[in-house]
Amino acid sequence: MKKLIILTCVLAISSALLAQDWPQFMGPDRNSITTQENLLTTWPDGGPEVLWKVGVGIGYGGPAIKDGKVYLLDRDDKTGDIMRCFDLNTGDELWKFAYDAAGEVMFPGSRSVPIVDDKHVYSCGPYGHTYCIDLETHQPVWTANVWTDFGGEIPEGGNPGFGGGSSGFPTWAISQCPLIYGDLLILASQAPEAGVVAYDKNSGELKWKTPSLGKAGYVSPIIVKIDGNDHLVMVTASEGGRGQETKPGNVVGMDPLTGEVIWEFNNWLCRIPVPSAVDAGDNKLLITGGYELGALMLQVEKQADGTYTTKELFRTEEFGDQTKTPLFYEGYFYAEFGTNSTRDGLTCMNMDGEIMWKTKRDPDFNKGSMIIANGLILATDGAKTLYLIEPSPEAFKPIASAELLTEPEGGGGRFGTQNWAPLALSNGKLLIRDQSQMLCVKVAE
Repeated sequence: MKKLIILTCVLAISSALLAQDWPQFMGPDRNSITTQENLLTTWPDGGPEVLWKVGVGIGYGGPAIKDGKVYLLDRDDKTGDIMRCFDLNTGDELWKFAYDAAGEVMFPGSRSVPIVDDKHVYSCGPYGHTYCIDLETHQPVWTANVWTDFGGEIPEGGNPGFGGGSSGFPTWAISQCPLIYGDLLILASQAPEAGVVAYDKNSGELKWKTPSLGKAGYVSPIIVKIDGNDHLVMVTASEGGRGQETKPGNVVGMDPLTGEVIWEFNNWLCRIPVPSAVDAGDNKLLITGGYELGALMLQVEKQADGTYTTKELFRTEEFGDQTKTPLFYEGYFYAEFGTNSTRDGLTCMNMDGEIMWKTKRDPDFNKGSMIIANGLILATDGAKTLYLIEPSPEAFKPIASAELLTEPEGGGGRFGTQNWAPLALSNGKLLIRDQSQMLCVKVAE
């Protein structure tokens, strides 16, 4: 009987590891790493099996997965945002909820990942509309707007043009992936009257807000460990440049329960920041950007009086990522450093800022998405190809690759091969999308 109980527990644990959900941006722990096991390391000539496909609108928003269901905030710029729910096993659309939020910006379409708990799915659209939707009734429980509720204005038509307008509305719209912390739903408002805001996730009551922390960018907040405690970290954009006086952006650490600012670093230079901070352990944070502006390693230090200070450990222009948060695995960082002017491809860097290797254009990796599963990297190249890669500081070590993504019918113009959406993985099923469809790919036994 004792052996039977032990066997049952082992099987239960194994099943839990296999079926780990991907309920938010960057997965269960918001670091793009999952406990998924048994990855297929040999792919047939045509690539891993595609279990199903569904049509989606153009954009860059990725899916979340919980309890066998897939949640995607899709978009039709002429009408608004659409929360869609699919069956993970079949691809059947189970329900959807749409709301008016018309408008179009450069690089149009969706641009965020929902977050799901046991009762609700939460999302933030490109014009700040924040929705809590009941998983049973499929209707809103509460709504807010992280931009207009805090003094932000949306330009007529929603498109301020490159560089933004006097309204301060982000050039490429609001790209927030919500974060749940206990009973709080946290987002970076970046509006004139609020930097980061927290709502009661069940009622929508505003629990706290910070003052403006700096110019609006596209970074979503993240929780890191500092001296064993949770700190909420936000990164803001620098201002000026291109012949104008530069005002650096900020990296800010806060108490996630109150929004109290605990520490600040005031010399981050990136006009268009997208990646969240990376918790590199030992009170160290890696801050990355695109546009050839590289990466910065910070050390957060607690003083004798209980306050915190920050110290720059190194800064490099040889490592960065324009659209995604780098992977941190076994002491090394991995990022796709493809920018408007640089094609460094997939790049590996150690903790001291030393570049271990770059793929450059052979093969080219440009704004794709990467996750770690079963000790291996699953990566899209930002265009058409999915890769399976062994992470190693020694060299780029591809295991398998397959062209799975496509251009929209008619080519899609300049946006056709911008397949930049975040990946999601649960129960051996990898969700990957391009500008017209979402695919479910079998990548594990």
